[in-house]
Amino acid sequence: MAIGYVALVLHAHLPFVRHPESDYVLEEEWLFEAITETYIPLLHVFEGLKRDGVDFKMTMSMTPPLVSMLRDPLLQERYDAHLSLLEELVEKEVEHNEHNGHIRYLAQHYVNEFSMIRQTWERHGGDLIMAFKQFLDSNNLEIITCGATHGYFPLMKMYPQAVWAQIQVACEHYEENFGRPPQGIWLPECAYYEGVERMLADAGLRYFLTDGHGILYARPRPRFGTYAPIFTETGVAAFGRDHESSQQVWSSEVGYPGAAEYREFYKDLGWEAEYDYIKPYIMPNGQRKNTGIKYHKITGRGLGLGDKELYDPYWAREKAAEHAANFMFNREQQVQHLAGIMHRPPVIVSPYDAELFGHWWYEGPWFLDYLFRKSWYDQNAYEMTHLADHLRDHPTQQVCKPSQSSWGYKGFHEYWLNETNAWVYPHLHKATERMIDLSRREPGDDLEWKALNQAARELLLAQSSDWAFIMRTGTMVPYAVRRTRSHLMRFNKLYEDIKIGKIDSGWLEKVEEIDNIFPQINYRVYRPL
Repeated sequence: MAIGYVALVLHAHLPFVRHPESDYVLEEEWLFEAITETYIPLLHVFEGLKRDGVDFKMTMSMTPPLVSMLRDPLLQERYDAHLSLLEELVEKEVEHNEHNGHIRYLAQHYVNEFSMIRQTWERHGGDLIMAFKQFLDSNNLEIITCGATHGYFPLMKMYPQAVWAQIQVACEHYEENFGRPPQGIWLPECAYYEGVERMLADAGLRYFLTDGHGILYARPRPRFGTYAPIFTETGVAAFGRDHESSQQVWSSEVGYPGAAEYREFYKDLGWEAEYDYIKPYIMPNGQRKNTGIKYHKITGRGLGLGDKELYDPYWAREKAAEHAANFMFNREQQVQHLAGIMHRPPVIVSPYDAELFGHWWYEGPWFLDYLFRKSWYDQNAYEMTHLADHLRDHPTQQVCKPSQSSWGYKGFHEYWLNETNAWVYPHLHKATERMIDLSRREPGDDLEWKALNQAARELLLAQSSDWAFIMRTGTMVPYAVRRTRSHLMRFNKLYEDIKIGKIDSGWLEKVEEIDNIFPQINYRVYRPL
């Protein structure tokens, strides 16, 4: 009999990036890379486990922007073209490297990989949401929701209607896509503030995830720390992140992804190949970019990119198996130790960004595959579980008030509110006040109804925590600034046009086509609670 539980949680999220007004926008490739390197490889892991009779359990959040993009016909068509280019490039690479045995072997590895991705993509008709839903239906995967556009709740709490709209729109969108209401929510950036659980309860959610210190500093102090969920006074449960298992995977110092055998992320064919040769596969304006085809391994710490040795997927796979065995061994020790102290089965909650597995850490999906198989066959200290099952099987827990927290730098809010992005918030607050004002209106005609709903969409898109995050990290900053400004400008134009009763129907139609997220939205969601 298992004496404890391990709950892996993957947070699958990308900001809503869709540009029908342009033939090519580099940022759309965030989605295409994630499909090729993370989402389809995860489906391959799940399909293999089911085929081999391994009854795996895992929790995965799929955020509304990601679900919307994965189901969008324009983006599906663009991904198809993106994949075709990759397939063409690796076929060319096999021929181009006929006299370089090792690189030819790697090019062939990519030919085989892209061929499997193509088969999976076509088998599901490009609808990966339905592909994931089959594992939700079989209860192997618990899919949870997130804020509608990953808005940062603690920085909106002065406008409860704004937080409510993020939660309610997300729940309705989930039900439209998965055919049932969500049971749990990944709080965007794991950011919790006291009182948000009341809204989660009103939306019908049963549990949420927060960072470990949100639980450890709860009042009263939880008897079992992060190794059991706690109930808030509303009956909604909170699960806290386990620091130890998170660090083993995440940490750049001691984490698995830094092993010398693994593939080097920062050395890519798009930057290495001769310019004329690679030109058809980079940006239309001739600028180089990552292609996702990488031939080198990490090799060692402190080496320049020029000193990297060639990668070998065989040895990388062996290392992934070794790391999965190590992760399993550490969880066995942890569970045995905790069960001895707690006198009840502990649950170790290990949450990660989904894109770590496959995109940043190429071998991540292999690691997960080995971990599920080894946990199934090679140990009996713990059971893999997902959060909904765990709550159902353990309905009695301590009642506490969690502490304000996030999983960002220093554990609070400063990553999303600092000198790089503070300028955003006065504009967001003003737009929120205006949206609450608009929500009280009754539309005079169909055009006003459409304009009110589009105003709600524009505000939600402007609130995405991704833009503030990007401004702080210093990558792709002009894009994040442009997106924030364009949504706020569209919102303000809609507000003013609605107020004076002169809505530009041609312009509105164009904006509806560009920002087409949440087709069923009802602007009245912003009415005072």
